[in-house]
Amino acid sequence: MDQHKVKKLVFSSSATVYGADGQSPLDEQAPTGQGITNPYGWTKYMQEQMIRDLAVAEPEFEATILRYFNPVGAHPSGQIGEDPYGIPNNLLPFVAQVAVGKLPELEVFGGDYATPDGTCQRDYIHVMDLAAGHVKVLESLQPGVQTYNLGTGKPESVLDVIRAFEKACGRQIPYKVVTRRPGDPAVLYASVKKAAEQLGWRAGKTLQDACKDAWNWQSKNPNGYSR
Repeated sequence: MDQHKVKKLVFSSSATVYGADGQSPLDEQAPTGQGITNPYGWTKYMQEQMIRDLAVAEPEFEATILRYFNPVGAHPSGQIGEDPYGIPNNLLPFVAQVAVGKLPELEVFGGDYATPDGTCQRDYIHVMDLAAGHVKVLESLQPGVQTYNLGTGKPESVLDVIRAFEKACGRQIPYKVVTRRPGDPAVLYASVKKAAEQLGWRAGKTLQDACKDAWNWQSKNPNGYSR
């Protein structure tokens, strides 16, 4: 970047920088670096610090940090989608692979959380809304470092996701409830007020939209991309 005189940056960070101890909805002023439960979150947290340090050293530097919550869905065309190697780590591609018959059943980690249906609640944002958020940021870069959450501001449970995907694909998703995973908070979702007020951006697509588009991709590509 220094060699090519790059002074503008949009950085993909993550809600994992807030850790597992924060109280939702999480705004951009919530503490970071406390209770982070995995190397991915620590990596994002440290990269955020590097960007802030660089902005102090070079006042002309313009950076925006975007903290994604849970990106889901696919391009509506069905040509671009999520194709993880091996067993998916994220919920929606796991559900999609069960729906298409690639995996036998879904494991739901914990059914006894203090939530309406006992399963964890997260903030699922459609990838198309995420892309639109980036465009808004590119139109508003300014010196220093700005930080925005990109989410819907609405918590949805694991069972909500299963039901939405069943509606999208027209078949039942077999699942079993297993023990909790260490470090999973019961509820984690965004405050999106800052992005709405300063960028004029809000998520416009629903969880049902995301499941519909994810199924469109998965059903057209049952084995994912050719490798």
